[in-house]
Amino acid sequence: MLFNSYVFIFGFLPVTLLVYFGLTRWRYQAAIVWMAIASLFFYGYWNPAYLLLLLGSIGLNYGFGKAIAASPLRGDWAKLLLIVGISSNLALIGYYKYAEFFLSSLNSVFNWTWQSPEIILPLAISFYTFTQIAYLVDAYRGETKDSNYDLITYSLFVSFYPQLIAGPILRHDELIPQLRAVKNFIFSERNFALGLTLFILGLSKKMLIADNLSPWVAQVFNHAESVTFLEAWIGALSYTFQLYFDFSGYSDMAVGLGWMVNINLPINFNSPYKASSIVEFWRRWHITLSAFLRDYLYIPLGGSRKGETRRVSNLMLTMLLGGLWHGAGWTYVIWGGLHGLFLGINHLWRKLGISLPKCVGVTATFLAVVASWVLFRAATFQDALELLQAMAGMKSVILPTHYQGVFGWLSPLGLQFQPGDAFAYLPRGGVELTGLTLLGVLFIVMRLPNTQEMVEDFKTTWIWSLWIALLAAGCFISLNQVSEFLYFQF
Repeated sequence: MLFNSYVFIFGFLPVTLLVYFGLTRWRYQAAIVWMAIASLFFYGYWNPAYLLLLLGSIGLNYGFGKAIAASPLRGDWAKLLLIVGISSNLALIGYYKYAEFFLSSLNSVFNWTWQSPEIILPLAISFYTFTQIAYLVDAYRGETKDSNYDLITYSLFVSFYPQLIAGPILRHDELIPQLRAVKNFIFSERNFALGLTLFILGLSKKMLIADNLSPWVAQVFNHAESVTFLEAWIGALSYTFQLYFDFSGYSDMAVGLGWMVNINLPINFNSPYKASSIVEFWRRWHITLSAFLRDYLYIPLGGSRKGETRRVSNLMLTMLLGGLWHGAGWTYVIWGGLHGLFLGINHLWRKLGISLPKCVGVTATFLAVVASWVLFRAATFQDALELLQAMAGMKSVILPTHYQGVFGWLSPLGLQFQPGDAFAYLPRGGVELTGLTLLGVLFIVMRLPNTQEMVEDFKTTWIWSLWIALLAAGCFISLNQVSEFLYFQF
């Protein structure tokens, strides 16, 4: 079920909330049971068969977590249970997400002809698997010993519908204590209003910005071998903004849905394109994944405790695996490795103690991120190379003919001019309208407050209410053109 659909907004959500708050007046344990059932229905609506897989994963990890917590702290038995539990989770995600990728890679390297099974990737398997791996590690560390909760509460922790499909990635201590606080089961008009406002703002990001950029992206990336300099940059920038508004829009909706029932989910985005370094970018982009990779992979590998060389190698390994988490393809692995390289360079630069003006840092970081998103989005590594070469001007720089009067003096340097119809993959409206649109979006991400900051300053005024109502109306009109969120495939 999609947040941006009639069935969710006018069916599932009102029924779920009405029954939930109706039950809280009677018995809050019943409300938890109802929310768990509703969350599982929300997941099973997509494909009922994979609901059994989710339930099996929940039951398996709940059992391992309880057994680990009941064992002597970090003893041999607890360690064995942790290894088996994590291995079971990795085997599950490995089969469904990576089996075909690994088999095809082996076939390519060794010229084998093994047939890969036809596997449909279960929705959200990366997110609920990482959530439960973190739970097992926390249990091994003794951080769940005081959390004596039942299977229903644990099931709701894993499957809570606002965050189940695309995060944020939760830890047990971020949700379960809130499910035990009786005050959180009392309806709050302010929290509901804030949640509804943030939900509409997130929905607007997705439907009014991200979805309208999507055709521009597809046109360019589907014809990577033949796009021009301008078209390549338009495609890369459009995807840069589409991915941000799509994914941060989902995360805003998730947090807003949590606020409606007095649950605080962690913030996942904090204006990442305003970052002045790659290190800062990863503190602002997909914050819960960054925290997971740091706490459950980078630090256990040794972090920065064993010298600069080890730090850089740990960063590289962490980001390579982070890239592989995003998708079963070499472009994702290379994207992760590229960010590992960026982070290593960033840390070495800091060692030199040379500071750059903030505008230079922001520009360099943004351009590095844009280039890396080309790898992330491209269907193949060759497509990514074609686009990056076009963006670098290695395939010649071509402008529409009517710019010849302004830039004609650059012709001796290789600048070429062609009629407008030679640009087959430019959006309707040509270079000028497209450029103004992208500049407008760039202004939004660089200069305006983000949605979290907007809601922090929330005041019930008629201007604010009218603005939110207009955004909601624009979204509802567009609901007949439903599109999935980009991170659903991860």
